[in-house]
Amino acid sequence: MLLDSASLYFRAFFGIPKTLTAPDGTAVNALRGILDFTSSLRTQYSPQHVVACWDDDWRPQWRVDLLDTYKTQRLDDDGGEADTTDGLLGPQVPLIADAFGLLGIPVVGAADYEADDVIGTLAELWDGPVDIVTGDRDLFQLVDDEHEIRVLYVAKGVSKHDVVDDAWLRAKYGIGASDYVDFAVMRGDPSDGLPGVAGIGDKTAAVLLDEFGDLDGILAAADDTSSSIKPRVRQSLLDSVDYIRAARQVVAVHRDVCRLPSFDLEADAKAFTEFGTTWGLGGVTERALKAVSS
Repeated sequence: MLLDSASLYFRAFFGIPKTLTAPDGTAVNALRGILDFTSSLRTQYSPQHVVACWDDDWRPQWRVDLLDTYKTQRLDDDGGEADTTDGLLGPQVPLIADAFGLLGIPVVGAADYEADDVIGTLAELWDGPVDIVTGDRDLFQLVDDEHEIRVLYVAKGVSKHDVVDDAWLRAKYGIGASDYVDFAVMRGDPSDGLPGVAGIGDKTAAVLLDEFGDLDGILAAADDTSSSIKPRVRQSLLDSVDYIRAARQVVAVHRDVCRLPSFDLEADAKAFTEFGTTWGLGGVTERALKAVSS
């Protein structure tokens, strides 16, 4: 089970009251939430191992060099990551990493890469079924029925998560996982600074991929005035060639950025119990230890 850690702790922070604090007054809503999320999913799916995949670089320069709009909406006036959490999340992030370590869950990042790339790499390296836990649609590109790679998509909440396989993607979008990068490039994603191709939404993107196979085939058809592409869509595609070429590289998850971690770590129940007392985790402590031992 591969956790998209930032996706989960942001979801926990904004979904759980900020009034949950440690004895010293530190907010611990994200810490408590992500531990409960992990415990619940671990109990439900009984994975052999759990890995917390980490953003060592949430906005890698090489992606910005390809597409200068990449995640610009998340920047503050000084070019750093904007803080939308009133400073209450930042102090919890190292505590989350510490908690995972005490529970025997490896925390894995890669210099100059995002957690998505770590997830893509570990999913490819692991010899066996993989469940990816995320609220990020970009990771749908990793779904692979043949190799038993699924996404547990928590956009509607961990308790109401979707199990995303190829059939789910075809029912939802009319495409397979292998089409997802090209689909996402055309549709765009304002939250990641991907403008998309004007006039192309989910339905049009799916129709184009069904008819022409991939973006290379679609662009070739756009160059061919005898093709079935409508004039307005044709012009939008031709106007967006540079964006499309860059965005395909930006959206595609890298799969060669790290190694499998050691799975020799064991939970330190005594130390985690003390950690839980220090940070006021309450029943979360017992639930997390129970999930680890089950």
